[in-house]
Amino acid sequence: MEKLKEIIQENFHKEKRNNITFLTGAGLSAASGIPTYRSTDGIWVKGTKYHKPEEFGTFSYFSKNQEEVWQFNLFRKGMFQKAQPNDSHKLLAKIEKLIPEEFSIITQNIDGLHQRGGNSGNKVFEIHGNMRTVRCSLECSKAVYLYPKDITIDRIDQDLTDDIWDKLECPKCGAVMRPNILWFDEYYNERLYKVDSTMRIAKNTGILIVIGTSGATTLPLELVKQTLKYGGYVLDVNLEDNNITKLIEGKKRVVSYRTTSDAFLSEFHNILKELM
Repeated sequence: MEKLKEIIQENFHKEKRNNITFLTGAGLSAASGIPTYRSTDGIWVKGTKYHKPEEFGTFSYFSKNQEEVWQFNLFRKGMFQKAQPNDSHKLLAKIEKLIPEEFSIITQNIDGLHQRGGNSGNKVFEIHGNMRTVRCSLECSKAVYLYPKDITIDRIDQDLTDDIWDKLECPKCGAVMRPNILWFDEYYNERLYKVDSTMRIAKNTGILIVIGTSGATTLPLELVKQTLKYGGYVLDVNLEDNNITKLIEGKKRVVSYRTTSDAFLSEFHNILKELM
């Protein structure tokens, strides 16, 4: 990891565009018991019992099959609540404490484990939304509400009670609420998914560490391009090659690490402590 030490040292000597940003995906939460999306046993590979994810994970499908989609999401919410932050989440919290001014996390994860693992809420940018909040499915306002309490379910096929449906009503217009997450037939925006904020972060990033994500959606790939465009390093930390690897192939200021997130983050943390 001598090259890693050199990169961090170089970044410390820069007066601007020296942020250290972690772009994280579902692989980071796998050790917490949350299935990844595109691995062989992932949610978006297997889909639901009856549908493939590109059909099921859309607003169009939700608008016609509200109970089925809510069953799936309430079951997942229960899974997230039972999951605990793993060593990688805790290491990221330790890294933030060492470099609070330069530190950011941009995450595709909706599980909230970064915050529960100790990272500051204002340092975590959730570009695919989260499972802590809901909003009106008819967009009667721009309001985002906290998830109603006590509405997780034990089985993915469990019928929703009248009490649950009552709690899922928009308090303004009475329409059914929807999860505050980005679906396949929707687009990134600043209000909900921080597209402009994260592109500005990438512009000012000296080291972008891509960890636990295959880069299968558009914004993560654009963040990598933005970092490279303005002279930052991109470190690809994954167990295997992926879409990010293809994007950065042959480019300068890129390094790939084929190791676990725990091993890389532990080394990164140790180097930071030594240099500081």
